[in-house]
Amino acid sequence: MKKTKFIAPLLSLAVLFPSAANVFAEPDKRVSVEKVEFIGMDAPDTAEERSKMYSEAAVLVTYDNGSQRTLPLEYKSLFRPGDVINGTTAGAAYDADGNMIKSPEGKPYISTSPDSNTLIDVHGNLYMVNHYESMPSNTIGNMPKSMMLNTVVQNQETGQLTVTDTKPIDFSADGGIWTPCAGSLSPWNTHLGSEEYEPDAKEHEANPEKSAVTQFARNYYQDDTILGNPYLYGHTPEVTVHADGTATAVKHYSMGRLSSENVKAAPDNRTVYYGDDGSYTMSFMYVADKAKDLSSGTLYAAKWIQTSADNGGTADLQWIKLGHANDAEIKQIAEKVKFSDIFETTADAEYAKANGFTRTKAGGRDEWLKLKPGMEKAAAFLESRRYGALLGATAEFNKMETVELNEADNKMYVTMSTISGGMTANTMDPADDIQVSKVNSGGIYQMSLADGQLDRDGNKIKSKYVADTMTGLVFGKDLPAKDAAGNTSDPERISNPDNIVFSEKLRTLFIAEDGGRHHNNYGWAYNIDTGKLSRIISAPDGGEVTGVQFVDDLNGFTYLMVESQNPGNAGYISGLPSLAKTDNDDNNDENHGINNNDQR
Repeated sequence: MKKTKFIAPLLSLAVLFPSAANVFAEPDKRVSVEKVEFIGMDAPDTAEERSKMYSEAAVLVTYDNGSQRTLPLEYKSLFRPGDVINGTTAGAAYDADGNMIKSPEGKPYISTSPDSNTLIDVHGNLYMVNHYESMPSNTIGNMPKSMMLNTVVQNQETGQLTVTDTKPIDFSADGGIWTPCAGSLSPWNTHLGSEEYEPDAKEHEANPEKSAVTQFARNYYQDDTILGNPYLYGHTPEVTVHADGTATAVKHYSMGRLSSENVKAAPDNRTVYYGDDGSYTMSFMYVADKAKDLSSGTLYAAKWIQTSADNGGTADLQWIKLGHANDAEIKQIAEKVKFSDIFETTADAEYAKANGFTRTKAGGRDEWLKLKPGMEKAAAFLESRRYGALLGATAEFNKMETVELNEADNKMYVTMSTISGGMTANTMDPADDIQVSKVNSGGIYQMSLADGQLDRDGNKIKSKYVADTMTGLVFGKDLPAKDAAGNTSDPERISNPDNIVFSEKLRTLFIAEDGGRHHNNYGWAYNIDTGKLSRIISAPDGGEVTGVQFVDDLNGFTYLMVESQNPGNAGYISGLPSLAKTDNDDNNDENHGINNNDQR
């Protein structure tokens, strides 16, 4: 009987762990993995370590025969933005016709901001969808972003992944893709993406010629005469990869419009939760009419009813129905409506109070709003946060990032990169639902999912996975002053958590950092049963940890996808350092350019 090799390299886009099945400790003797424990690494303390993406962590594997083995983790680069793969440039900007956009000098615009790796097995063939969240601006301004489909080959002996082809995914039917941030693999094997920081339609309408939306549209369509439409952006995109290696992309307009960091579907293939990034944001839930079909459903927003301020706060969640719709009808509305068609606004507080306006601060915009007659559906799905605030939903979350599912325990995890702003007590805000202590280092909450829940109006929510409570799980710790290494958060605890992903088999939550409170951003493994927190990777100085995805078992190998955005506090084009060097100049040339991205 053949002996399976034990390896655990950490790639720029993948960490290989021993699988929980088909593992052999000795020739001709089959055993299986009983548990895996992470052995953390120290924080980087040299200029070389701080300037590169690396791991010195390990895993302790315990087998069902009682034997153990320690396996080191190693970081290796898979590919870099700017690499040419089968004739296509990774991380480049592409127009509506799929042509690479070039500068007047004939050079491509290359992103240093990769994110959201989703490895997908389609009938035995491997593909990976990844995002490029930001692009360098050109002479017009805001550039179209990219979502790419990569063809992947797995070495069956070593588990090594190789990208053999990459090509842009076509979003021309929906105006291109706006700030794609994190993503997830749906239970029905599609990629669920995001469009973070939805453009403000009110600001766009005030000066459409100069707005970032119009800049984006003119670059995307290569037409300097058109005006952009903000209501085409801020939706949940879904990518289906077909057996022939092609991909189909849609945007789900019926899932609302917000600053989506990512979405995560529950096991019923119908209930979806969102991370709404930014200040004064909202917790949303979508319940589709049919399983595995997000084109029609009901959108809800949560009200936080606080029961304790301890440990980041605890609350009961009450869900407010915003509306029911399908993609086609909302897209039709989006193509013709303006902000002023939906809301009336005023800056005169006395006039507002006397004439039925409501003061809101959704998205951090302190404004008086009044819904125009008959515009409920447009407001619910195109101005979801503003409309939710009018109806009484809580718009006070701060830097809400990724959501992730723990299916076995019926939990949904939610990250807050910083716990501040609207989440602290502030009598000057329109509402003050959340009143917890500030934690600049941020933390992770958990929501318990339950059946038989009613919405605020007493109607049953048609889902078995409705979050009814929310409470703190794990938090960072602010330091009173900067330490000798330059940290303002405790380096042995998380800080500014961003992307998270959960392994059901390992009972481990993987946490990626995006902030400036640790000298370097780290990736962590947090065992939810023991509470053990282990540092497993360090990003280059200035870069965040992004693109985490966990694949529990793929042909005998288990992968943690991981990368970094914008390392070295400098912009990198085609893997080459810019003229703006960091303090670690001697190390940057060699170590940077590997999948790097910009937050959010």
